[in-house]
Amino acid sequence: MRILALDHGTVRIGVAVSDELGMIARPLEFIPAEPPAGFLNRLKQLVAEHEVGRILVGMPRNMDGSYGPAAEKVREFVCLLGETFSIPIQTWDERLTSVQAHRMLREASVKGAKQRKKVDQMAAAILLQSYLDAQPG
Repeated sequence: MRILALDHGTVRIGVAVSDELGMIARPLEFIPAEPPAGFLNRLKQLVAEHEVGRILVGMPRNMDGSYGPAAEKVREFVCLLGETFSIPIQTWDERLTSVQAHRMLREASVKGAKQRKKVDQMAAAILLQSYLDAQPG
């Protein structure tokens, strides 16, 4: 079963997908967050194309583990996804995924506009890989 991961943002939503065995995450693309209908249409295409069995959404948390205003936006986003898709939707702690994504892209000498375009999908892949690595067996 493939898992699709989403790194929610107000401008762009990063997307990553797992392999069929659920072992390896790879960045896929980013989708503009607005308009919501356009985002949902593209997400429906990706879910069908990759035969996704679960959607994983990054849940922002403060470093002390508490939830802030960004988490409330993600909860609303998850509700919207739940109204749209019949597959399981789950949240996963996304602390520091964007920081890691920026670092990895800098180390790969990706700069400026190219880095901004890739950071969201890379953050989604880091989120998904951490989820996959935490699964038993």
